[in-house]
Amino acid sequence: MSFVESLTLMLALAYSASLLYWSGKKSGAVATIIITVGAGVSSLYWPLLAALAIAATSLTIFTKLRPEAAKGDLRANSLRDGTQHLLALSMLLVGIQFAANTAMLKAGITPWLARPDVGDAFLPIAGGIELKAIMTLGLWDQTHPAAAVMLAVVLLTGLLCKRAFCGWACPLGLAGEYLYKLRKRFIKQEFMPPAWLDWPLRMLKYLLLAALLYIIIGMPSASIPQYLEGNYHKIADLKMALFFVTPGLITLICFAFILGLTAWRRQGFCRYICPYGALLGIMSFLSPFKIRRSTQHCLIESKGMNCDKCTRACPANISVHTQKNIRSDECQACMRCVSACPKKEALHFSTRNGIKLSARGLTIMLLLIMFLIPLGAYVGGFWHSQTLDQDRIYLIQHLKSIGH
Repeated sequence: MSFVESLTLMLALAYSASLLYWSGKKSGAVATIIITVGAGVSSLYWPLLAALAIAATSLTIFTKLRPEAAKGDLRANSLRDGTQHLLALSMLLVGIQFAANTAMLKAGITPWLARPDVGDAFLPIAGGIELKAIMTLGLWDQTHPAAAVMLAVVLLTGLLCKRAFCGWACPLGLAGEYLYKLRKRFIKQEFMPPAWLDWPLRMLKYLLLAALLYIIIGMPSASIPQYLEGNYHKIADLKMALFFVTPGLITLICFAFILGLTAWRRQGFCRYICPYGALLGIMSFLSPFKIRRSTQHCLIESKGMNCDKCTRACPANISVHTQKNIRSDECQACMRCVSACPKKEALHFSTRNGIKLSARGLTIMLLLIMFLIPLGAYVGGFWHSQTLDQDRIYLIQHLKSIGH
């Protein structure tokens, strides 16, 4: 685990512990701290221990400078924006470190800067095949184990937190928001597709998901060990990086289309193309938590007023004010509708039996899922790639000749 990964992980867990403490869940805060410290000590990995010390110091300073933020007293929009931006900054640093590591390999130098294994999160097909290997063969991949771990993490967030990963953590979603806002500065007009076209367009991401699942499910279990031992799998992360760094003409056209779509329609990439969004959309139907509207407190029923602030705040264009329970696969649990509602008790993110989850509670749950599981995987030896640097140096020299 690289220092950037360690620092991000420790900052997230330290912040989660502080949110648990300030919300009155002191036993949860103590448990999180014990698990975090125990993991650092049991692994005897100095970057993890150093990152824990830096995280604790940073949180202490942060508590003094921004006590309301440290206590999680910010409104949902501010809390979500802060979480998204910090995670995006972390991924940017991971990308820089991955690029530096790759450059050293390309030059034939044994890299002194570690390869960040969390980059394997961008290998969904490899992660899916690895999960299949675990379930059908009991086989753990040693080349990109973090791919399976991060795919499992994302699936678990969908099961427990609806599509909160999309709304609170995904850096691509954040980049899309900025691109959309940039377009709005110059062209104010909205370009919404008609309802009869919007639904077929939304199905595109499910077709892409079906294609990915076909590759994973269609691979015979007996062939998986040979694939995992092959050179293509060992170099899959660099193949993926090469795809983005040196794109061909068709790839550039596809990128231009995606950028145009994102600028044209808010959350256009998430709504129409992203297969991860499709997967989480399906998983979200199983989540016990949903946005629920209380007709007892809503101004529409209780006061007879014509209010649709929640619907206008929703980036997915869900008609929140006309439904009691939002079951849409497009709901990202961003809580913009909750923040926009003039009646505090009218909208809430809760289960059917009334267990409510505030923005602070959702942040805690999301961070604990996203960072405790990778920490456990690291301590258990299911995180770091076992591919030797010498092998990666050889493979990167022959990258273009390595195929399926």
